[in-house]
Amino acid sequence: MRHSARGPDASGSQERVALVGLFNSSSRYFDPEHSLDELAGLAEAAGATVVLRVLQERARPDPATFLGSGKVASLAASCDELGVDVVIFDNELSPAQLRNIEKAIERKVIDRTQLILDIFARRAHTREGKLQVELAQLKYLMPRLVGSSAALSRLGGGIGTRGPGETKLETDRRRIRHRISILSKEIDAVRRRRTQLRDRRHKTAVPVVALVGYTNAGKTTLFNALTGDRAVVSNALFVTLDPLVRKVRLPDRRELLVSDTVGFIERLPHSLVAAFRATLEEVAAADLLLHVIDAASPELQRHIDAVHGVLEEVGAGRVPTIEVFNKRDLLDADQRARIGAVHPAALAVSARTGEGRDELIAAMESRLALDTVRVTLAFDSASGEDRERIAQLYRVGRILRHVSTDGRIAIEAEVPRRVLDRYTAAERQ
Repeated sequence: MRHSARGPDASGSQERVALVGLFNSSSRYFDPEHSLDELAGLAEAAGATVVLRVLQERARPDPATFLGSGKVASLAASCDELGVDVVIFDNELSPAQLRNIEKAIERKVIDRTQLILDIFARRAHTREGKLQVELAQLKYLMPRLVGSSAALSRLGGGIGTRGPGETKLETDRRRIRHRISILSKEIDAVRRRRTQLRDRRHKTAVPVVALVGYTNAGKTTLFNALTGDRAVVSNALFVTLDPLVRKVRLPDRRELLVSDTVGFIERLPHSLVAAFRATLEEVAAADLLLHVIDAASPELQRHIDAVHGVLEEVGAGRVPTIEVFNKRDLLDADQRARIGAVHPAALAVSARTGEGRDELIAAMESRLALDTVRVTLAFDSASGEDRERIAQLYRVGRILRHVSTDGRIAIEAEVPRRVLDRYTAAERQ
């Protein structure tokens, strides 16, 4: 078991935490030090100060205490010495392991999943975000309530069971199940509203581009660079939780909608993916994804694989995607050449300095079939439907000539090829 200690928090206001990771030396594709570094970033995002890091090599977890009783006793002694408040495991613990470890070290113990849920709970600001986080937390909590399901089953109704009534545990379970039911219905309503909004956007023919990527890859900085927005940017993990959608007006006045989404992470809790499905469906329904990648990260390929895994899970694996290697200003010439050789179709940009922005917009135009065809369209000025089509045409095309004669309107415009089928009366020139 390897221990490393850090000095105490000078302010004394933050919780002091110990990080614990278990690894098997036969795992070639897992770097335990990096994983613990990421866990430290998560702990700091939750407002904690890391004072102890423990890595344990073991062929398989102990079914009772995860680390084994001797290692847990050693951990307890280290926590006493350093004044640790909370112990955070990088692995997911079973309910029994959680209880046994807490009893042995006499401190609060949480695992990686619970830590991520805590961060999401802190960062959710919209009603939708709060609903989704609460649902994930309750689903995580249900199997971790102390008690035996066999004993609970004997507390049902019927002769011989009347008397003291339900235990508090069973009451808690009922409350949680009831609350989960309510939250699920409210989130279904959110999903329906989002579907209606997507249908409305589809009718206006304004394409939607969604930014996806590993947490802290620079998505929000790129979002701001593309949209001119001022969304909060930070080096902390999971700063963007509630999705942002903004309009981007291209140089020729055409428009795109760009959506900034929650960052993904390796081993993203399945319950969280399920709870956030209403939000992540926005990604699956997008016309184009920009997969933003931290080009300076030493774990670049693992981050790419983690994002691909989540995209598959939410049904977005087949959405057209442009790989965007961000932070190119931090790379030397050899590093840039290496990325170009391995990912020849990708783009390299710096969201911070603006390098590569024009090339990215050109690539978006090309992949969205925004290349234009010149057409002449005829409309009836008395028709409400035609007036709506004219308004739509002004949103998606570049108007070259607009002539009104005897109740008829003739418009010459450059229209994106992707929406030509909406204008069946068009005469191409």
